[in-house]
Amino acid sequence: MNFDRRWALAIIAAFLFSPAPVWAQADADSQVRRSMMADSPRARRNAEIVRRYLDAVNRHDVEAAGKFWADDTVIHGIPAGRTGVRRVLTDVFATFPDWHMEIIDLVAVGDDVVIREIVSGTHQGTGRMAVNGGLLVNTPPTGKKFKVQAMHWYTLDKDGVIVASRANRDDVGMMQHLGLLPLPPGGRRDLPPNPNSPTSP
Repeated sequence: MNFDRRWALAIIAAFLFSPAPVWAQADADSQVRRSMMADSPRARRNAEIVRRYLDAVNRHDVEAAGKFWADDTVIHGIPAGRTGVRRVLTDVFATFPDWHMEIIDLVAVGDDVVIREIVSGTHQGTGRMAVNGGLLVNTPPTGKKFKVQAMHWYTLDKDGVIVASRANRDDVGMMQHLGLLPLPPGGRRDLPPNPNSPTSP
């Protein structure tokens, strides 16, 4: 990827992950920018692949989800591989049996796909791996629900396989929703409804 394209993606991604007062208003207009992508077959293909991957995640189909990743994939620059991804997903689903990721915005340029999503779940299991910020390892289930914003940046190879991933998520907000960290002044800050969701009122 060339320098200019990386900067373009970075600027768009920074906007998508802006603080709540900014993106809450932007959500009202997300029908316009929900799927921004370069007009190229590769970008369109990669966007569809990432959508199918998240469909597998939301079905909690660990085997199917793993097939979207390369054997030598890296996450945050650390070698993980397809097996590592499956181990992470298995732990996440055991900790949050109703784990769900809803795409709000998607940007695809060349080999890269950036998504902003709402992640939710109910804390009903005990995490054993240092995922979700490593904050829930060996933490007894609270039975409480969380709903926070996250962003993922996937890089795919020429065959449409995910070879790298980076992510940001509101882990502090998640811990507050689960009652494991104090709430900020003014109480719990929930996400606004997604106007594009079929379940929105």
